[in-house]
Amino acid sequence: MNATKLHARASANFDAKLDQSIALLQQAARDFAPLSAGEAALISQASSLGAEDMVITHLINSLGLNVGIFVLETGKLHAPTLALLQRLQAHSPTPIEVFKPVAESVLQFVAREGEQAMYKSIELRKACCHIRKMEPLERALAGKQAWITGLRREQSGARADVPQVDHSDSRRVKFNPLTDWTWGDVWHFIALNKIDYNPLHDQFYPSIGCAPCTRAISLGEDFRSGRWWWESEAAKECGLHVTQSSSLEKATA
Repeated sequence: MNATKLHARASANFDAKLDQSIALLQQAARDFAPLSAGEAALISQASSLGAEDMVITHLINSLGLNVGIFVLETGKLHAPTLALLQRLQAHSPTPIEVFKPVAESVLQFVAREGEQAMYKSIELRKACCHIRKMEPLERALAGKQAWITGLRREQSGARADVPQVDHSDSRRVKFNPLTDWTWGDVWHFIALNKIDYNPLHDQFYPSIGCAPCTRAISLGEDFRSGRWWWESEAAKECGLHVTQSSSLEKATA
């Protein structure tokens, strides 16, 4: 099943949402422009290569914004995700930076806990997330004053109150330009602009992370029910989008 044919349904006010998202991205690029000519911007997009992030990357490129783009290559991504990364690197006008976990840290963790450690306990799963995602994220955001994500309020109950501009982290501002977009809006934009996307979306993967921690969902299931499906809803986070003011019970990744 083609995901665009299945999901592309624009909201009645989609054009207004798009205009708002464009204005927010343009303002963010202006506010966090490089300090000097030739230097890197002080803002980057964190792309998971999911549908939402492909929309944002397309907007950054089509608007010609001076915004960096990076991907966390955890070492556990699906083959289709890695293939999409290669295509994006080949065709994106904006260079795509790739950050990987420290190889020695991964080797020591796997030697100590095994390849299937994420299924053994929440603590071990979070430790794996820390090595493969959180530590590389800190390197990716080093020197940045702001970042951009594809968070949407519709994704889960824990994200229902996600603001477009999040100042909860004293270290840097987070911009969420698609907060009000529906899943139908995302796919409408992808279809309209013929944006490349992860073919796993065609196989009922709305949210795509590491291969061991992601599965397809069934009709009626929550958008993120395919992530860490063996854990309780309260435990489903890896730390990427935990705010300093939120509890772990409300955080998701």
